[in-house]
Amino acid sequence: MTADPSAKFETRIGFIGLGVMGRPMASHLLANGYPLVVHSRSRGPVAALVAAGAVAAESPMEVARQSDVVITMLPDTPDVEMVLTGPDGVIGGLTKGGLVIDMSSISPVAARALAARFADAGCRMLDAPVSGGEIGAINASLSIMVGGSAEAFDRARPIFECLGHPDRIVHIGAEPGSGQLCKVCNQVAIGGALAGVSEALALARRAGVDAARVRQALLGGFASSRVLEVHGERILTGQFAPGFRTRLYQKDLRIALEAGVAYGAAMPTATLVAALVDALVESGGADLDYSAVGTMLDGAVGKLGH
Repeated sequence: MTADPSAKFETRIGFIGLGVMGRPMASHLLANGYPLVVHSRSRGPVAALVAAGAVAAESPMEVARQSDVVITMLPDTPDVEMVLTGPDGVIGGLTKGGLVIDMSSISPVAARALAARFADAGCRMLDAPVSGGEIGAINASLSIMVGGSAEAFDRARPIFECLGHPDRIVHIGAEPGSGQLCKVCNQVAIGGALAGVSEALALARRAGVDAARVRQALLGGFASSRVLEVHGERILTGQFAPGFRTRLYQKDLRIALEAGVAYGAAMPTATLVAALVDALVESGGADLDYSAVGTMLDGAVGKLGH
């Protein structure tokens, strides 16, 4: 589902952060007819998008000066804060009435503070983190969780429909930071499921039972889940080519635990999963897919990276 192409050409989009996720996302916007201005620390993705019709800018502020809507897709909270409100940041170049959409995964508390800064400058901001990993970005099938005003969400909806599945674009609430809080909940839920699947398969193996058949049986019952289907297969085969790197999941769980403290929520399961993820990183698995956390429960620490 896409919007009227004539409306798209009226909206100039700036895209900052052309990494594993950002580059295919920006490419989809360009392919759908949006005039696109791009900026990233890495020159290669910028050059590729310029060759496809985008315009390069030398700073976030320069991106904002040429854009009606600015999208950021960056690694962590400090990166987003610097790009949006630091020297040469977006806030210095975006005209009143402009819209910022942060699609990174950052602190909900920070997202709320950033939205307030842009409101004071006469602009709106949406926090719109995604789920679906690199494959979802490439296939434009991301789930998108959006926090911010209904008016800003309606304005951004045609953009989101170029990046995610229409049925998975959800306006979580008008409160700034609510999209980021939803992403935190997403990562916590995945972590709990991943720990359970890892324990189950480790138990089967230790007991001398065929873990692949255990997984097959579980997929036919109430224990079935995408985590069991996708990550369970990775755990069984030991194939941990990164769809979502462990070091990024480590960052997301850190944000989750910080949110738990900020909002007074008990997070015992997330705390345990975070400890397993930390152990995986310390063992050399930072750039493996985060499903490799299963190896922490299956006595395979020494095999990481092989």
